[in-house]
Amino acid sequence: MRKSTRSFSRTAASSLAVAALALVGFQATGQTATAATAAKASSIATCTTANTKVSVSTVSRPINHLLLKATNTGTKPCYAYSAPFLRAGADAQAPLRWVEESTPQSVLMLEPGQSAYAGVLTYSPDGEGGSQVKTLGVLLTDKKGNATATEKSLKLPGSGAFFNSAAAVTYWQDNAADALVW
Repeated sequence: MRKSTRSFSRTAASSLAVAALALVGFQATGQTATAATAAKASSIATCTTANTKVSVSTVSRPINHLLLKATNTGTKPCYAYSAPFLRAGADAQAPLRWVEESTPQSVLMLEPGQSAYAGVLTYSPDGEGGSQVKTLGVLLTDKKGNATATEKSLKLPGSGAFFNSAAAVTYWQDNAADALVW
């Protein structure tokens, strides 16, 4: 009887040792994968005016809208976080509000040459005051929602655009149609 108990104990101990080694190997593999994922994420830059070309254009529909386009001109991918901070005219006291309903499900990652789009509502009958402006100041955002580096000043097409207190900008979208829904 003792012999079979001892034999069972050795078998059990051997199985436990194999299971422990397998678990350690699994954890090490998971740590390596996590480290690789973290390394890849750290190699993705934040889209800034230094690595991103920003342009603005008029659209035929909807009326009272502009389309902002940000194209990654860098050599590695960049994240287009949140929405841009926009300053309508040189005398603007505050940035345009962000359209919270336009928040995408995830942050947009732009490969070199890819673009993101934001719709700009310039005015609404519900808004107050307003003026014709000829420039649009653009600051991109970082992961924490803060403005990045340098402001890019864009000349608005034609004779400019009328902005009032209802003016707003959407979050970055992966296509122009979605950016112009709001």
